[in-house]
Amino acid sequence: MKNITGKKLCKILIENGWILTRVSGSHHIFTKHGEDAKIVVPVHGNKEIKTGLLRAILKTAGLLSLLITILQS
Repeated sequence: MKNITGKKLCKILIENGWILTRVSGSHHIFTKHGEDAKIVVPVHGNKEIKTGLLRAILKTAGLLSLLITILQS
């Protein structure tokens, strides 16, 4: 099963309309106009985000269908 890095996930969120609001240490916090949710992405160098956290982040962002595409590639 293929995972992606925090850096790559940040790029995906930005491409889908999420805005990087602030950075707290190694955690990037994203918000989106019209959404109540905040998304926190851990960016620890090139360390991959595990599947459970990746699924939760994409679900919150409304991009869960993207997970299937990522895992198949």
